[in-house]
Amino acid sequence: MERGEAKSKKAGGPPRLCCICNERRPVLKRPKTLQQICRECFYEVFEEEIHQAIVNNGLFKSGERVAIGASGGKDSTVLAYVLSELNRRYSYGLDLFLLSIDEGITGYRDDSLETVKRNELQYGLPLQILSYKDLYGWTMDDIVKMIGLKNNCTFCGVFRRQALDRGAALLKVDKLVTGHNADDIAETVLLNILRGDIARLSRCTSITTGEDGPIPRKYCETLTLSSHTYAYFKKLDYFSTECIYSPNAYRGFAREFIKDLERLRPRAILDIIKSGEDFRIATTTKMPEQGTCERCGYISSQKWCKACVLLDGLNRGLPKMGIGRARGGGVNGGDHKKETKAGSTVKTLESKQCGSLDF
Repeated sequence: MERGEAKSKKAGGPPRLCCICNERRPVLKRPKTLQQICRECFYEVFEEEIHQAIVNNGLFKSGERVAIGASGGKDSTVLAYVLSELNRRYSYGLDLFLLSIDEGITGYRDDSLETVKRNELQYGLPLQILSYKDLYGWTMDDIVKMIGLKNNCTFCGVFRRQALDRGAALLKVDKLVTGHNADDIAETVLLNILRGDIARLSRCTSITTGEDGPIPRKYCETLTLSSHTYAYFKKLDYFSTECIYSPNAYRGFAREFIKDLERLRPRAILDIIKSGEDFRIATTTKMPEQGTCERCGYISSQKWCKACVLLDGLNRGLPKMGIGRARGGGVNGGDHKKETKAGSTVKTLESKQCGSLDF
């Protein structure tokens, strides 16, 4: 402490002040702008950027019903808090709801849902919870027991996406907003490049997705560090434990790589997103045509949507049947009439709810 004070005196001059108000001492440096700002100015800038993103992109219209995907985690909690505050401050005229999905992960999701239930009371927003068990007849605990810790995130991601849409339809909302931040989008850009997934790469940076589906989705571009700092300074009530099944997820490797880049270059995340936005797909590239699943009516570029394919594999006792890409009319191409081994007594798809959507 004495050495620091001596150094400050030796340097001379007044203490450094916030770059915006020039009144208070700075408490953080923003990765996006590298500005050193105080807590109060950080709140103002953070909220104003989200407001401008909403206004400039025309995300909402007065009178719309909007569901907020709420997991109890930092990003969705910040989203719920800020959106409810902005809705009151700027009179958006939105009817807001919290929508949570219970994947059935003991020791993780049950605890995080308790946080969401507290958020319901704290923010005065109605809460709807849907479970994998009710929707599909399976919990993630059951799925992991069958398939193991490899590829389990494939099931969870596909089921959760459809579950959110089904929950949004149940609430009869016009829009669904999620707490995906800039870090998540940058990870998705890299993953789609690594997988060679041109179709998803072409739309993964859009602020609005699913416009050709039942419920359009929106996301707000905030950096993870900013979101975490906002939640910490505001003392928001959120759940911070990582999913117990996620350590082996493929996305985790992309996340670590991006964090390493960010340490070297703070704007790396935004630069990756910008690169994703500027990709141009050759006109000769054949893109999949969007249709509907023959089984449940959900949007799909194949005869059966991915959720129905995965669910069929689980019910047949062949959980790896839906993993990977379709080749020559495989499981994703509609060839679902292959019989299981003789004597198999596994339940068929008809014996469980398969995700029928009534829109």
